[in-house]
Order: sequence, then C-alpha cells, then structure tokens
Amino acid sequence: MLEDGTIVVFGSTGLVGSALIRSLSKKGYSHIIGTYHRRIPTDTPANVRYIPLDLIKQQDVWNFFHEFKPQYVFLAAAKVGGILANDTYKADFIYENITIAANVIHAAYKYGVKKLLNLGSSCIYPKEAPQPIREVYLLSGPLEPTNEPYAIAKIAAIKLCRYFNEQYGTNFFSVMPANLYGPNDNFDLFTSHVLPALLRKFHLAKALAMDDLETIKKDLNLNPIEGITGNSSYEEILNILAKCGIARERTTPVSLRGGLSPVTVTLWGSGEPLREFLYVDDLAEACIYLMENFTAPDLRKFSPDYFVNVGTGSDLKIADLANLIREIVGFEGKLTYDPTKPDGTPRKLLDVSPLNTLGWVSKTPLKEGIAQTYRTYLEAINSL
Repeated sequence: MLEDGTIVVFGSTGLVGSALIRSLSKKGYSHIIGTYHRRIPTDTPANVRYIPLDLIKQQDVWNFFHEFKPQYVFLAAAKVGGILANDTYKADFIYENITIAANVIHAAYKYGVKKLLNLGSSCIYPKEAPQPIREVYLLSGPLEPTNEPYAIAKIAAIKLCRYFNEQYGTNFFSVMPANLYGPNDNFDLFTSHVLPALLRKFHLAKALAMDDLETIKKDLNLNPIEGITGNSSYEEILNILAKCGIARERTTPVSLRGGLSPVTVTLWGSGEPLREFLYVDDLAEACIYLMENFTAPDLRKFSPDYFVNVGTGSDLKIADLANLIREIVGFEGKLTYDPTKPDGTPRKLLDVSPLNTLGWVSKTPLKEGIAQTYRTYLEAINSL
C-alpha cells in the first residue's frame, strides 16, 4: 500500500476495525478513513477521519466511494455475536451481512479500488471439518446449525471477491480469523462471543461475591443488560445477574456483611468444545502485512477462493479457558455448566501453515492477551 494512498476501514469502531485503525495509525499511513454506523468513535487519531455511513443502503455506499475514492479497503463491518445471538437473530444476521458485503465489494469494483481485504470468520467451515482446518475444506460438509445464517453470509462475501477477481480482474481477497478477542470487544452477555462474556461474568461474579455493589453498578452503567443499569433496584440487578448465570446459592440482602453465601457462575454447554483464540491486534497486523506484501493471486495457491486462515495454531477446551479467565479476574467461587444448552461446533482449529509460509506468525500469548483485555475493560469502567 502507498503511504499517501486513501485507506478505508469499514466498521472502524468494532473490535477488528478499531484494531486496524490503531495499527494503520501507528504505521504512519496519512490518509485513513474510518466509517461507523451505530457506535460513535471514542478515539480520534490525527491521521484518521471518521465518517458516518449505513452500509445497508447501496446508494449511500456508492456516494461514499464517489466522494472519497479509496484506493485500499478493509471490510471489517459486520453484524456479529455469539452462539445465542446467532441462533436468535437468524434473518438479521444473513440479510445484513450479505447486504453489507454485496454493497461494499461491488462499489469497490465500480470505483476502481486497487486492493480490498474482506474479513471472514472460521465459522464458514463445516461442523465436522477435519482438524486442523485447511482453506480447501470450505463447503465440504454441513455447517453448524446455530451459526449457519452468519456463515452463509460470510461465504457469500468470499465468493463475491473470487468472482469479481475472475470476471473483472480485481485484486480482492479474504482472511478467515480464529475466534477473536481484545480491547473494544462486545461485552454484552446475550450477544457477545464466549471469551468476553466469560471475562465479564467472572468480573461481575467476583464483585457479587465480595458484596461490592458499587463495582456492579459501574459495570452495568457501562454496559446495561436488557435495560438494567446501575440505577436499577438491587432486586432487579440480582435478577438480571441470575438470568446471566451469576447467582448466590441463596438470596442475601446487600446490607448484611459477612457470612455471605457462595456465588456460582453457570456457563452454557458442557465446557468440552475446543476453540482457538487470536488477539485482535495480532489479526490487524496480519491483515496489514498481507495488504502491504501480497495480492489476490498470491493467496489463490492456498484456496481457489483467494483467502487464507489467520490464527495461533493452538486451541483449548472452553472449560480450560474459563478456568484461565477465572484466575486472571480473581474469582474464587463455584463454576458449573448447563449441558442442556448447545455447545456449537466441537472443534475449530485452523491450519495456519499457509500464512506462516508467507512470513507471519501470531505473537501474543493467550494469558497475556486476556490480561490486557481485562485491563482495558477495567479502565473503561473506572473512567465513568
């Protein structure tokens, strides 16, 4: 990428988009535009301009490309969520994500973008894919039912990039990251992915175990749960925490000190599924590395659909992840599982050897990345 070229990050206030903005800004790129829809940018680097844009509206997208004429595009905008959100808002997930991808990728062709990187997801792969998962396993078997709508939308975006390349000679390619986490993640307990949800659950459970109502109130003021904030009644707060799987063994008035009953955190599923987790700043560096050094044809040798996996190459059980996060947060209460809830895909370990051969390897250990994520979460709460 040219240092003075116009770079656009679609979805710049999300987990991946904000990491891309941070990395591009640090690297000294001078013309960076970030777009946002619902979330207002909280950081404003001098070399970044933020533009509000609804990517669902095709004419608005065309007007944006016509006005700003980007040369390089990172498509990080998406409607995302964990297993509960995916299984609840099926129509929204497939419609919004297909529409976003179609509008941006078509406009990138129409207005002559030099290079586009599309952010995908490891959920595109079959539920029973051989492990570790290679790029060529795409569409080789049935998808995981709980995230099928989202996965289909992401597959459509991959195919759009491929067929625009083949028909029009564009330079569009995709990356498939492992499960992501890091600063600016979504910590909503009903729509977030597993790692940030666990982190917040243990944070709230620790505060409840210590009878620290002030910490709970600050947390709820930052991220309300179904309308419950720090200004809600104590009973309402206890009820919403219990709904999220955070509860005392018996109800204890907040005014009582000492002799409090233990707090239990209950998690969905069995805890047995294996997952791979990638720190989001590592993903941002990988994306920029690919945009700076490679083209779509370079990635075609790994997949006919012009994409490559991005991950760490190692995974762990959800139960082990939970214990690691519990240790980092400092929660000493009980942990149980609800096997009546779905586990999702049994295992999703990506084969990252193709990306490694291109010269990029992840560098942030899981424990270090989680600790940094928790520090930034605490900073956000304490800033209120």
